[in-house]
Amino acid sequence: MNRSSGILLPISSLPSPYGIGTFGAAAYAFADFLHEAGQKYWQLLPLGPTSYGDSPYQSFSTFAGNPYFVDLDLLIEDGLLLAEEVEACDWGEDPRHVDYGKIYESRFAILAKAKARGYARDYEDVQAFCQENEQWLDNYALYMACKKHFGMKAWSEWEDKDIRMHRPEAVEKYRRDLQEDMELFIYIQYLFFKQWNALRAYINDLGIEIIGDLPIYVSMDSADVWAEPEYFVLNEERIPLEVAGVPPDYFSEDGQLWGNPIYDWEAMAKDGYGWWIRRIEGAGKLYDVIRIDHFRGFDTYWAVPYGEKTAKIGQWKQGPGMDLVGLLKKTFPKLEFIAEDLGEQSPSVRQLLADSGFPGMKILEFAFDSDEPSDYQPHTYPRHCICYTGTHDNSPVMLWKAEAKPKDAAYAAEYLGIGDEPYYWGFIRGGMRSVALLFVAQMQDYLGLGKGHRMNVPGTASGNWTWRMLSEEATTEIAEKLYRMTKIYGRLQK
Repeated sequence: MNRSSGILLPISSLPSPYGIGTFGAAAYAFADFLHEAGQKYWQLLPLGPTSYGDSPYQSFSTFAGNPYFVDLDLLIEDGLLLAEEVEACDWGEDPRHVDYGKIYESRFAILAKAKARGYARDYEDVQAFCQENEQWLDNYALYMACKKHFGMKAWSEWEDKDIRMHRPEAVEKYRRDLQEDMELFIYIQYLFFKQWNALRAYINDLGIEIIGDLPIYVSMDSADVWAEPEYFVLNEERIPLEVAGVPPDYFSEDGQLWGNPIYDWEAMAKDGYGWWIRRIEGAGKLYDVIRIDHFRGFDTYWAVPYGEKTAKIGQWKQGPGMDLVGLLKKTFPKLEFIAEDLGEQSPSVRQLLADSGFPGMKILEFAFDSDEPSDYQPHTYPRHCICYTGTHDNSPVMLWKAEAKPKDAAYAAEYLGIGDEPYYWGFIRGGMRSVALLFVAQMQDYLGLGKGHRMNVPGTASGNWTWRMLSEEATTEIAEKLYRMTKIYGRLQK
């Protein structure tokens, strides 16, 4: 990774006429915008299928792709859908926010029509796709078909205990009984990867690389836990004994109770961390650079007894450390990694980061407490780090300014030398001219957006993951200004 910069914009946040961003025309247009602006990286949120709450960090599969991102206009061009069929669906009225309820009601029905027209036509290609992805695809398709059969309940609530426990005879029975639904979910994945591979090739041909997020944990209600429970800390009834979270801190007096099942690291180590090897291999099919979310969980992790209502009660336990991190580096020498190392760091976490060689993260919005010095201030940065104005979990800069103590906002302006230029451009300039290897800002920051434009508020269950950019907002004027700044501060790729 050379000195460079990029923009964080989730696929879901792209404009489109069908309620949510997709792999269609707007994605190609944004890639062109990045190229015009001299940017090297497009950072995304996880691309997996989302479950209850619509969070990309709670997915039905760590390997599968989100059906919502399959572009419908491309399916129309391919003869799989009719324009009037797509236009007859209610995708929501607000171009600024995703209405996930309406998307859910319409998307699978319209994709079923595409499957009815295309499955036989594309049969040989679909079979080749199945063979290439046999380690996860069949289990995922059966899991989704069973979820549909059982009214979309979590697998732990399925009425048939035999299939809930993934017993071989039940697996074979439901595979026969639900073959048609399995074919639908397989075909949707075929379409997802077909469209994504074409888009990724276009992006890479422009000299742009993709940074993707890899949540450290997987969702309890996922094909991953259902099909391979031996890698998680569960009892005989496959109920978690402990779940993941983080303890109370300055930001949350109850901590954060994520609820994901904890890995059985001893079981994973016994088979050479094969599950993780497959997981990173899958992520490498999607991204050029992988940002490991909650990297500190590889060192020590907070384990909360199952059934607790908050994350206050728990204990730190030892993770796999360099045994796993070193193996991933050795197995995937061409992949680059970023360590999300935010939050309180113990000496052992700092040591693991140093031993890994991965760059950590610095958040400009954390830098400007006027009463306390901070190692998030740019003059303290090592070169080997990634600087962000803020992540998807933070406010856009203009909202941060409105929410901050007035003296903190004034201190940031003084530190960054913000004069006549808009406040948000001062933050961008501060990150651009830092020594950090890579600088990334949310697209909201380049647009100067504040209240009502935050992507996620950690610890809240609703109202997140909905923000979208409007089609006219990524202007040539912004691209030209960004290109000039990127060039001035030596981040332009030659």
